[in-house]
Amino acid sequence: MDNINSLQAISPIDGRYHSKTQKLSEYFSEFALIRYRIKVEVLYFISLEEVIPQLTGLDSGLFDDLHNLYKNFSLADADRIKEIERTTNHDVKAVEYFIKEKLEVLGVGAEKEFVHFGLTSQDINNTSIPLSLKDFHQQVFQSSMEGLVKEVTSLSKKWHDIPMLAKTH
Repeated sequence: MDNINSLQAISPIDGRYHSKTQKLSEYFSEFALIRYRIKVEVLYFISLEEVIPQLTGLDSGLFDDLHNLYKNFSLADADRIKEIERTTNHDVKAVEYFIKEKLEVLGVGAEKEFVHFGLTSQDINNTSIPLSLKDFHQQVFQSSMEGLVKEVTSLSKKWHDIPMLAKTH
């Protein structure tokens, strides 16, 4: 772990088992949740361009820059969001303001006010969390389980003719 003793961790999972569970951080840490929230907000904002007349003039060349907000999300970005959150006292609102800041830098004017348009925080959370679970399942869990099944199948064939005295352990 970075600057703490594993005995100071919240649980053994992020403490003594950190080396085994490090991949989980990409999907289930606070950093990951913030990144997924940004992804949901960005994809929603881009999709609004098709149905909100005020957004039809939005330069589609900006879409790559918007996608990069979550694709290239950094600890510095997360720190900025946490800084905003200290003022707003609201995690999802801080994500919204962060995206608006980035849109301003990209030269987007009044259109930026459509970020989070018609949404609640729970809309964002209830989409972000299942998306992280889906990605974890597809990108980590499924292949790990396939590897485990192959290994157990191989061992069962290898040990097929070996008698077991007890099958409880």
